[in-house]
Amino acid sequence: MARIVMKFGGTSVADLERIRNVARFVRREAEAGNAVIVVVSAMAGETNRLVALCKEAGEPAPGLGAHGVEYDAVVSSGEQVTSGLLALVLQNQGLRARSWQGWQIPLETDLAHGKARIADIDPEAIGAAIDGGEIAVVAGFQGVAPDGRIATLGRGGSDTTAVALAAAVGAARCDIYTDVDGVYTTDPRIHKLARRIDRISYEEMLEMASVGAKVLQTRSVELAMAYHVRVRVLSSFDPPEAPGPGTIICDEEDIVEKKIVSGITPSHDEAKISLLAVPDEPGRAAAIFTLLADANINVDMIVQSPSRAPGHANISFTIPEADLDRAVALLRDAKEALGYSALQSDRSVVKISVIGVGMKSHAGVASVMFKTLADRGINIQNISTSEIKISVLIDSQYAELAVRALHQAYGLDRTPGAP
Repeated sequence: MARIVMKFGGTSVADLERIRNVARFVRREAEAGNAVIVVVSAMAGETNRLVALCKEAGEPAPGLGAHGVEYDAVVSSGEQVTSGLLALVLQNQGLRARSWQGWQIPLETDLAHGKARIADIDPEAIGAAIDGGEIAVVAGFQGVAPDGRIATLGRGGSDTTAVALAAAVGAARCDIYTDVDGVYTTDPRIHKLARRIDRISYEEMLEMASVGAKVLQTRSVELAMAYHVRVRVLSSFDPPEAPGPGTIICDEEDIVEKKIVSGITPSHDEAKISLLAVPDEPGRAAAIFTLLADANINVDMIVQSPSRAPGHANISFTIPEADLDRAVALLRDAKEALGYSALQSDRSVVKISVIGVGMKSHAGVASVMFKTLADRGINIQNISTSEIKISVLIDSQYAELAVRALHQAYGLDRTPGAP
């Protein structure tokens, strides 16, 4: 008997009909003799509705000044409803099933309500239940904090719940069911020649998730990599009796044919800030980025260049678009202390990333990217790199053109096996 974890996202459990469809997937695994844990998200749109109610009641999301305890009590209810409904449907189909909330496992977190991190999971009780033939239906996205209150894991946290449980119980695999049938070389809504990837390394998936791919939450991929949890991404819209192969996320060593570039990922949730004529002296950059860090604003793609004013420099960087107004207000309030002469901001930018483990051993990946964009008249504003990623910031009006051009330039348009 193998232990497996199955996770179903909001679109997969959007209504009772979809929940009944999920039950068919679960039944197939149970009847195959597997010990099954199912992790569910809230129904599609439910979390947004609950967040809006919290704001209307006067408690904004954590990170915006509220402590977040009651916020977590409210927004976690969406997953609790789904877990109970799926357990009822499974019971009515003659299967042994029960719902589990985070505190019942228990899944222990830190005190960061609204964006808590998992501290520990005791697998004994839930492991004994599934080994005894009971299907455990777990409310994702939540655990119990040291203060004894419900703590949520941040948006997309059900992915993290599923992978963490898979690691805790020693599951053979963790299947993530969503509304797409795997991980693609780029967004198929942008480029019709995007291809499903059969296998992708943890490192590549982590880079894709961190720069905007919406398939998996970044923290879930970090956990999978740390504990070597084999993850499959599948579609809950495939026939439950014959799901597609999906995409396997695994160790790089388990991939026979490693491509130089595996995917092109656009991120539209970016904004750019430029501070002009900052005094070019030690401590100025530190003051700027400490101010933003203290406000929990993540900074990316930093570029410093000479200013026209002698002894000064221009500093530009990107942040999440949702944080732009807050960042601009903080920087303007601190203008005198920071010493810059002018501030410019821009929402009309997009980050395009080229990702692939093959970059470690192949030269010329960057030159292909820059030449491809230049040939199409696309100007690069900022650049950042890692061992397996190159990201550029460009004007958002060129996003689709850039994605399609790069997809073709790196040979991703070709079907597998084609010369």
